[in-house]
Amino acid sequence: MSKMFKENRKNFVKEMDDSSLYIAFAGKAALRTADQFYPFTPKRNFYYLTGIEEPVVMLTIFKNAEGEATETLYLERYDELVAKWDGAALNKEDAEEISGIEKFREIEQFESDIARILFNVDKLNVLIDLENRYFAPGHTPEMLFAARIRDSYPHIVVENAYPVLAKLRTVKSKAEVKQIKKACQLTGEALKLMMQNSKPGMMEYEYTAYFEYHMRMAGITEPGFGTIAASGKNATILHYKKNTDKTNDGDLILFDLGARCGLYSADISRTFPVNGVFSPRQKELYNIVLGALEKVCAKIKPGVKHKELNEAVLEHYEKELKRIGLIKEKEEIVKYYYHGVSHHLGLDVHDAFRMKDGELKKGMVLTVEPGLYIAEENIGIRIEDNVLVTSEGCEVLSAGIARTVQEIEAVMAKKPVPRNKRVK
Repeated sequence: MSKMFKENRKNFVKEMDDSSLYIAFAGKAALRTADQFYPFTPKRNFYYLTGIEEPVVMLTIFKNAEGEATETLYLERYDELVAKWDGAALNKEDAEEISGIEKFREIEQFESDIARILFNVDKLNVLIDLENRYFAPGHTPEMLFAARIRDSYPHIVVENAYPVLAKLRTVKSKAEVKQIKKACQLTGEALKLMMQNSKPGMMEYEYTAYFEYHMRMAGITEPGFGTIAASGKNATILHYKKNTDKTNDGDLILFDLGARCGLYSADISRTFPVNGVFSPRQKELYNIVLGALEKVCAKIKPGVKHKELNEAVLEHYEKELKRIGLIKEKEEIVKYYYHGVSHHLGLDVHDAFRMKDGELKKGMVLTVEPGLYIAEENIGIRIEDNVLVTSEGCEVLSAGIARTVQEIEAVMAKKPVPRNKRVK
């Protein structure tokens, strides 16, 4: 795997100006309560460049005036007592094997090393990931460190590295696509297990238990994002979170879930009848949503504007929803479909992207997720696949997951529990 991260750094260094210093932090686990912490997950841009999932680690890349780059990882010093209580910190050998980086320093040397570079280089740009989507106060490690540099070295220019990293992450390498495809496969296997064990009266959280069991048996410790298991009217709530209700005979149940491999996430939605058989009305609406998904997938290719994908859904819905008498005017669609049809997918489920012109490019990985949500009928339907933009169109990375009415009913008619295979 180190080859992938070395290539990511190589591409990033190409984007750096000469006489530049990039600084990145893995992050720390957030305090939950008392002496308990939330599970740690690394900053995704840090992981993109290193492959390291351990907390506290820092990365610097110094590109000198001649264009030569020096990569350094800062690791915690070995502490025997900490090792006995919590396990040893990441060592140099493992860090090099994961990342391909060969130079290491102790964390205690980080600030003095940075100060030496800032003092000795006449003209220097400092790059720090200053992503801030929600106008939050500048309390992240990156923002605090950027402020310290500006205060201590007013002549130094601090720039936001996020736009460059987002641009690089928007187009996926073959190795990244392979990880996402594995995550889709594992998610599909778990969905099959859920379908084959479905019955009226189950609790929503019982379904998620099957998903989490299958994932953990495959060596995946946590999903790519919080699972949605929404039955009946709950499925009309886009980001339903409780997963605590009891399913009823005749209900549809909507799942939005995704396993992850190497921190790359799948994002799959499937909707199926808890009793294994779609009613005529459910089948009618389901096929309309499926038709929208197929129209979007057929439209995807390099050069297409991202907004055109959602326009294809609206055009399809206008025709079909008028046909069945659900709406009379196009403006009424928003009552039953109130989100976009696609977003980027990768290390984040809503992945980083930069598309100034809004055009799709070869190598992008997208979700395609049309839905219909009819609260007055207690029906919510969403069907979501993950696709790779290719030179001629798109490849559906989640193609093996039952999707049509016939496929879903056939899977649910068979009850054997599939054997699991470990994902590496």
